[in-house]
Amino acid sequence: MRQFVVLGHHAPTDPDFSLDDLAGGAGRLDVLCRCVNAALFLSHDVRRDVKVHLVLGDEVTVRIDGSELRYMNPDERNIAGLLKQALEAKDRAIGHREAESTPGIHVSKRGFETVLDDLDGTVVELHEDGDALADVEPPEDPIFVLSDHEDFTEAEAVFLADRSDQRVRVGPEILHADHTITVAHNYLDTDGFTEY
Repeated sequence: MRQFVVLGHHAPTDPDFSLDDLAGGAGRLDVLCRCVNAALFLSHDVRRDVKVHLVLGDEVTVRIDGSELRYMNPDERNIAGLLKQALEAKDRAIGHREAESTPGIHVSKRGFETVLDDLDGTVVELHEDGDALADVEPPEDPIFVLSDHEDFTEAEAVFLADRSDQRVRVGPEILHADHTITVAHNYLDTDGFTEY
């Protein structure tokens, strides 16, 4: 199982945003949609062994499970529409218990620390100041943690320093979050860039 926890610092936590302004009025929801696309989609297929946890404003989490997913297409507007439906179902989520909005998409009222503490696996912080990905053995059941277009906050960085098993960078240049996910997948798909 591969999991990606993506922090959306200014992402909406309510469904009252326009699908026509994902980069502005929706708090850069476009970045998160591209991360979902990179994490879940192959050419003409979905990665069934992947879960994505979008932590929105550190108060709402949308979990997308590739093994259960239906109705999602690999375009930002479709993904944003499904995220909007998830936020519409938020009131059915009680405490940390999830509510399912559509098959494979679940919403809960949980923040970053609670989400990460509930996951089992090797926590890998993706950060430009980490060890080179190519120098690190591919982890078992990785949980990759990354931020949207902003850096981790000081509190998030302190928590990750304590909670993560590894801190890695995917290359010599700083990449967009969705591109970072693509490189991480390729690293695992090729067993540490050794098998093609």
